[in-house]
Amino acid sequence: MAKNLVVVESPAKAKTIEGFLGKDYKVVSSFGHIRDLPKKNLGIQIDNNFEPNYEVSVDKKKIVGELLKHAEKSSIIWLATDEDREGEAISWHLFDTLKLKKENTRRIAFHEITKRAITHAIKNPREINIDLVFAQQARRILDRIVGFKLSPVLWKKVKSGLSAGRVQSVAVRLIAEREKEIKSFIKDDFFSAQAEFATKQGDKIIAQLNKDVNSLDELKLILENHKKTAFVIDSVDKKPSKKKPSPPFITSSLQQVASTKFGYSVSRTMTLAQRLYESGKITYMRTDSTNISEEARSDIRKYVSEKFGEDYFFSRSFANKSKNAQEAHEAIRPTNMQLSEIEGDEAKLYNLIWRRTIASQMAEAVSEITTIKINGEDVQDKSYYFTCKGEVVKFKGFLEIDPMVTSTSFLPSVNDGDLLNLDHILARQKFKKPRGRYNEASLVKKLEELGIGRPSTYAPTISVIQKRGYVEKRDSEGQQREYLEFLLKDGEITDSKQTENYGVEKRKLFPTDIGLVTNDFLMKHFPNIIDYNFTANVEEDFDNIASGSLKWNEMIKVFYEEFNPEISKVTEFAEKFVGARELGLDPKTGKKVYTRIGRYGPMVQIGENDDEEKPRFTSLQKNQSIENITLEEALDLFQFPKNIGTYESKEVVIGRGRFGPYIKFNNGFISLKEIDPVAVTLQQCIELIEQKKIFDQQKNIQIFDKQDPKIEVLNGRYGPYIKSEGKNYKIPKSTDPKKLSRLDCLDLISNNKKSKKK
Repeated sequence: MAKNLVVVESPAKAKTIEGFLGKDYKVVSSFGHIRDLPKKNLGIQIDNNFEPNYEVSVDKKKIVGELLKHAEKSSIIWLATDEDREGEAISWHLFDTLKLKKENTRRIAFHEITKRAITHAIKNPREINIDLVFAQQARRILDRIVGFKLSPVLWKKVKSGLSAGRVQSVAVRLIAEREKEIKSFIKDDFFSAQAEFATKQGDKIIAQLNKDVNSLDELKLILENHKKTAFVIDSVDKKPSKKKPSPPFITSSLQQVASTKFGYSVSRTMTLAQRLYESGKITYMRTDSTNISEEARSDIRKYVSEKFGEDYFFSRSFANKSKNAQEAHEAIRPTNMQLSEIEGDEAKLYNLIWRRTIASQMAEAVSEITTIKINGEDVQDKSYYFTCKGEVVKFKGFLEIDPMVTSTSFLPSVNDGDLLNLDHILARQKFKKPRGRYNEASLVKKLEELGIGRPSTYAPTISVIQKRGYVEKRDSEGQQREYLEFLLKDGEITDSKQTENYGVEKRKLFPTDIGLVTNDFLMKHFPNIIDYNFTANVEEDFDNIASGSLKWNEMIKVFYEEFNPEISKVTEFAEKFVGARELGLDPKTGKKVYTRIGRYGPMVQIGENDDEEKPRFTSLQKNQSIENITLEEALDLFQFPKNIGTYESKEVVIGRGRFGPYIKFNNGFISLKEIDPVAVTLQQCIELIEQKKIFDQQKNIQIFDKQDPKIEVLNGRYGPYIKSEGKNYKIPKSTDPKKLSRLDCLDLISNNKKSKKK
């Protein structure tokens, strides 16, 4: 057995580190946290300074047992978890759970998994930083108190099954408020114009009107004034310009650029970055620091000087945007400045990180920006004129490596006073747009700006609010609208109506009805919990705990003494909150029609709960919302179940259930999936019925039902399988399912059971 035991969080990290250490070191993984608060109860001793009752989860007991065996046979135990609060807490839990001793335990940490970094860490061990542990513990306990105390209030007052979270609820609030802002936005219109000119040499110049026009009458006057005028170059202005490179990546900026450039979700970006880190390709990927080590800077200098020349290198430091950068990490950078050979999506992300890092230490790009101002000679109102810009790069600098910010356009050589020939002026109506909905990356950026959350919390927060059904990520197809267009050509003005699609959005975050109603409830009764300043101040408290200037249980006590009475008050006195909206009257019964949150989600109700005749209920469709459904749309939902005809002498009935609309035919059910149940035709239903028949015929390969138990060999979504006594069993790919006997099936079932047990 090795004399030294090194414990890390992940198997991939263990494999990489083991390659750097000799035969005297055994590297094992804890597979993340081995201990946490219990799932079934609060797990916090409120009356005992909020002491947590940690326990080893069932799925980690075997791992802990193996770690204990390894530790007993080792002279020195090296705790090599990540160097952030979460990693420090994992090391502390390992130390405490495995009952390790200080004299033979070493805490080591590193920002990159390279032989150089690992060797340096082994030579410079330290003790566990208990202040970092307490900061992580304070976050965990505070979040547990909020979730455990607030969720039952939501069950009672809004809808069962809901849950609340300190940071998650703030993220939902941001998305909900943006949605309300979009819905209430007043869409004012304006006009813009673009002109095409030609020089005497025949070169083309395209220029924009210098400002927008606010009214149609004003636009018509401008076009009239330019019908017969000659156009002249009023000025040619040339100015030098410099562009600086962007800072090297931190967690949030990497998520934003990967989203914009590749369409990656936040969790996808972090998964790829984790793999790159654990394979030793990049430094630690959860950081809010833009620092680069002197050693890395020296490597960059060597690369840039050899590749482009000494003039292209420029040593540069960047100020941290984050008010309270968590730990003294470096930025996310490659561990080797020579571009590594990597494949797949990891290669795309690695290349992005490599370019940004190298470019951050390169010289500015120098360019010359030319601005041409064009005026009508006979036009009285000189406040309107046409302008165009062009850029010529004189020295590329960092653009040699990171060309994303280049914007060059060709301009012909012209001088003040040159006459131009007008080809045409094209003006069009435009509409002011509200701010767009958040995508995952822009939400992270907003949370970072507000000081809410930390690099390690962004991805989990966004995943949780989607998983819990408060927010959904989807596309918006947009809508059609008309706009006016005016063309001035050869002294004549013509107008026309054009159409365009607007409001198209991809992979944006939309609040669900549940999300909106829950947010309204929390805003009304617990405004402090989802207050932006409060949440940011809590992060500062965690930072102060990490620095040793604040005691964790004192911070929790101050919060709890204010929060717990509010919970009691709302539980006792607040009314049921279901986001009810009155739509109007049902013309058949004269009863009021409401839309609200019900037991199974958004629903429509006809009648009052205290009426003699019980009210009628129905669920909303997936594409409908209690915020904007109309009375007509709501009443249409009550037409189900409806008979739309017969086929093969049997009724074809359209119904709606908890899992969506369906066809009921011959005692069977067929999902309508994306088809609108209100507009579906009998012919569409017949096509789906026939498809289902073909599927059912192909589904049954063999059936052995004469003996007990009944055994079926079926075709499924993922290939052939055996079904017996309500359970499914795999069939090996090398086996022909059509040739299976009943005895063969029993053998496969037995082998499947043994395999699962093992």
